[in-house]
This record gives sequence, C-alpha cells and structure tokens, in this order.
Amino acid sequence: MTGAQPPGSPGDDEPTSRPGRPPVREVAWLFLKLGTIAFGGPAAHTAMMRDELVRRRRWVTDQRFVDLIGATNLIPGPNSTELAIHLGYDRARWRGLLAAGICFILPAALIVTALAWAYVTYGDTPAVAGVLYGIVPVVIAIIAHALVGMSRAAVRNIRYGLLAVAALAAYLAGVNELLVLASGAALAAGVHLARHRPRPPAAHGLLAVPVFTAGGQPLFPDPTAGQLIQLFATMLKIGSVLYGSGYVLLAFLRGDFVDRLGWITEQQLIDAVSIGQVTPGPVFTTATFVGYLVAGPPGAFLATVAIFLPSFVFVGLLTRLTDKLRSTAWTAAILDGVNATALALMAGVSYQLARTAIIDPLTAATAVITLILLWRTRINNAWYIAAGAVIGLAHTLLA
Repeated sequence: MTGAQPPGSPGDDEPTSRPGRPPVREVAWLFLKLGTIAFGGPAAHTAMMRDELVRRRRWVTDQRFVDLIGATNLIPGPNSTELAIHLGYDRARWRGLLAAGICFILPAALIVTALAWAYVTYGDTPAVAGVLYGIVPVVIAIIAHALVGMSRAAVRNIRYGLLAVAALAAYLAGVNELLVLASGAALAAGVHLARHRPRPPAAHGLLAVPVFTAGGQPLFPDPTAGQLIQLFATMLKIGSVLYGSGYVLLAFLRGDFVDRLGWITEQQLIDAVSIGQVTPGPVFTTATFVGYLVAGPPGAFLATVAIFLPSFVFVGLLTRLTDKLRSTAWTAAILDGVNATALALMAGVSYQLARTAIIDPLTAATAVITLILLWRTRINNAWYIAAGAVIGLAHTLLA
C-alpha cells in the first residue's frame, strides 16, 4: 500500500486493500473488468489502467507506472498486455503476474472465438459480408491515424526518418519482415556505437513471428498433431519477436500466411483484422481468430496461448531489471531503431490493405470521414467500428 485513502473520498472506488480479499483476487477481478471494457487500443488501455491503479486504488505511484510503461517498450510483445502483467506482479508477485495477464486476455479471446465461429458458419452470407464491407475502411483509417500519432515518438530525428524510409522500401520490395526489423536495430546500434563509443552490455538475441487465419471452413477441420504443433510454433515465433503496436502484427500475418504459406487470402486477413478491432482487449487476440480459422477451437486455444506466452516470460525476466534497462543508452538506441522500422512496416501493410479495402467511392468516403473524426474528436474507436457496420449493412440492403 502506498498511502491511506484520504477522508471524504468514498467515490474513489474501493480502498487499496480489503480485509479478507487476497491481493491476487483483487488483481484478477480488476483486469477481468478492464479486459471486458478496454476498447480503443493500447493507448486507451494504458489510460484505463492508470485511472484504476494510480488514481483510484493507489496500488502504484505515477512514477512507477511511467517506469513500467518504459519497460514494455524494451521487450517484444503487446505493450498494454505486458503493462498489465507488470502491474499484476507489482501487486501480488508471481500469482498476480499470471492473474493480471490471463484475466486481461481472456474476455477478448472468448469474444473473438465466438465471432470466429460465426464467421466460419455465416461468413459468406450477404449480411456478414456487408458488415465487413463497412468496417474495413474504418479499420484502415484507425491504422493511419495511429501511424501519424506514433511517428512523433518513433521518428526522433532525420536519421531515424531515413531509416524508416529505407525499411518501408525494403518491405514493399518483398524483404522479410523479421530481416527488416533486425536490420533496423543493427543499424541504429551501429550508429550509436560510432557516435558515442560506449562499452555495450551483452545483447540478447530475439526470435521471429507469424500467425494463422482462414475464412469459410477451417483449413484443417480435423487437424493432426503435426499441424497443431506448426500452428503453435509459428504463433510463438510472432510473440517472441514482435516489437511496437499490435498493428505491426499485420505485416507478419501477411508475409507468412498470405504470401509464404498461402493459408489465407488478402481478404481473409482484412476480415481477421476487422474482427480484432471490434473486440475489447489486446489487438493480438486476432491470433485467436486466425487459429480458429486454421484449426477450429483447438487452433484458437493454441494460437492464443502461443502468441501471449512470450510476454509472460519476458516480463517475468524483466521484473528486477526494469530500471537498468530503461536507463541504458545501448538498449535505447536499439529500441529507437526497432520503433522506426516497425512504423515503416505498419505503413507498408496499411498501404497494401488499403488497396484491397478501398474499392469504391463509399468505402473511400468512409475511410476519409473516419480519419477526419479521429483527428478532431476523442470518440472511442468502438463507435467508429459500429458506424462502419451500420454503413455496410445499409449498403447491402439498398444494393
């Protein structure tokens, strides 16, 4: 506990702790609630967590909260999920770490599984096709808005701007996404060494990433053990290497499952992304949808476990190193390079998705109007998604 509740403030929710309620139960209940209502992406998730844990419950101070945000930017994986895992550890140690992460992920995973079943069962009906027709342009606008907002932090100077442009060109030329990320990190580290000549601490190697999806019937309606292992291993690779926003996931999905494996089409990828936007919680639960489309319920479960498992491991290893990693210039230089490169990958995949999704004047107008509203208002993204669904249904009924 960081301090007593001031008198006369019963509206600040519950006190820091309650007799008879173990901290791990408080952690589980809080993050289950956040996982159910946290629409709007990582920035919105972070704001909700601060309101609940710093202002209302006073489980951590603002300074500690900011330190943990910094730590999530130094490791691969979904930042808001890793922040939840960090905060759970701070409150209830290892049981809190598990409770916070699982409870934050679980609501979205269950919702996405249900939507994947509906997609498999009814995905070819005019109504569902109409909903996705309206939602997809909204998703493109949300991604574009996120790109511009993150560019101010990711492209810190001309040097990183040039790195981002080079990474974008390499991606559009067909270079593997992981190679682009690794090259960005290596170039940034090399420039840092050349300019400052520090004694670098030992660097840690990273793995790769991918994810699966399909539309219509599951690709493997009766999957073998080998197919499930391949699905698990591929998702595990994604969670182990993916830096930046969950939107960077799209580049890896497209590279592995549209281009390399051919397991899904471009349209199925767009549909998977749209479903991920409709639901609360981590954007990475798109993997749940993909896993279901590939191998039904077993695929959904294994894909979810695999893509989030590295986050639990990384946070567990990082809990006692947060302050050191955050203040290390060598790590910061690598992170800056990865961030600039990840931004370029996001720009590249959003461009490719837009070419498939913006197909007529109505979809173009939907994307443009959504983008303008995103810039001029603070409306939750879920409302834009709902409006896109209405537009799509109306278009289907009137066509």
